[in-house]
Amino acid sequence: MGETTPVEDWAGDFDVLDPGYVADPFARWDDLRERCPIAHSNRRGSTWLPTRYEDVTAMAHDVDHFSSLDISVIPFEGEGPEDPAEAVLPYGVPPISADPPLHTWTRRLLLPWFSHRRVESYEAVTRELCSGLIEGFLEQGRADAAVDYAQQIPVRVIARILGVPAEMADTFTEWVRDVLEFADDPEKRIEGMTGLITYFLAEIERRKVEPGEDLLSELLHSEFEGVPVEESLVLGVAALVLIAGVDTTWSAIGSSLWHLAGHPGDRERLLAEPELMALAVEELLRAYSPVTMARIVTGDVDFGGCPMKAGDKVLMNFPAANRDPAAFERPEEVILDRAVNRHVAFGSGIHRCAGSNLARMELRVALEEWLRRIPVFSLAEAEEVTWAGGQVRGPRLLPVVFR
Repeated sequence: MGETTPVEDWAGDFDVLDPGYVADPFARWDDLRERCPIAHSNRRGSTWLPTRYEDVTAMAHDVDHFSSLDISVIPFEGEGPEDPAEAVLPYGVPPISADPPLHTWTRRLLLPWFSHRRVESYEAVTRELCSGLIEGFLEQGRADAAVDYAQQIPVRVIARILGVPAEMADTFTEWVRDVLEFADDPEKRIEGMTGLITYFLAEIERRKVEPGEDLLSELLHSEFEGVPVEESLVLGVAALVLIAGVDTTWSAIGSSLWHLAGHPGDRERLLAEPELMALAVEELLRAYSPVTMARIVTGDVDFGGCPMKAGDKVLMNFPAANRDPAAFERPEEVILDRAVNRHVAFGSGIHRCAGSNLARMELRVALEEWLRRIPVFSLAEAEEVTWAGGQVRGPRLLPVVFR
């Protein structure tokens, strides 16, 4: 990623890829909420960064002024090979990158696959997967909880749903990271998108003659108003399921393990009161929300005294909203049994995450299995924890030791 100049005034020149911000954005959000709750920057085009719960949720519900046609936090620009997505994904990756009415009916295609009942059917294989991963490093007394565990879980579950080989997990992971973590590196992003698109195009051709009982096959043989769904839409939805279902959830799992490694009191409480796990999952999602999405301003509008212009980008800062003291009591604390928790880790409004049931289940099972096999663990001394940021924030290296 290219180097950028240091930020001197976060209210008028923020940088979401600043290393200090990626590692610890919480103090920045607190400062901005007090003196400039909707910050502005021209670093990557005119961009706004709301930090209050009230503002973020209001924007999320206002689809007339804030469009989802471009959800990338970091714009794709610069010299390099042509972006393959422009030619084969004319609708982007719906429903997340679509406005109504396209958003409405493409979302309905996905919902049955991520219903409570369907997600329950994935739990046993997820638990088996988590247990097997732990078995692979348990005797070593140490592991990278991100690389060896968190990053291995969602990609294999999503592969099963899409009907693609679990053996491709490492390749899928590399593609997703290229797309999301190197968003300001055109060549890396294109490399990831090219691999992903090429693979799914071949899978679509195979499913035409060899359909299976998987999401990709069902999409390919679906109709809307009596007309078969366009293959470009099938490709876009499949790409979305992989991209959105992998990095986001492994970031949530990794952040939660990072918290428990550094807060033995919370870890011990979960061991003593396992019935708190459901509430704890919601609280960890609130405290360490991984995802920020972008919206495009559709026309000149004054929002909260900010003169937003058509074409400006707004970063839907759901993580900051979840730390707003006006919406949450003692938001800086992780309170495992927090009873009132209207967090927006999965977004808000019509674009609220369609896969939230699956993400919750994967996070819960991943923590349950880890604590069952590794009840005592801590961060490895003198070893660095590294974080990725921008679109999705979460630990990428998380060395831990245990006994």
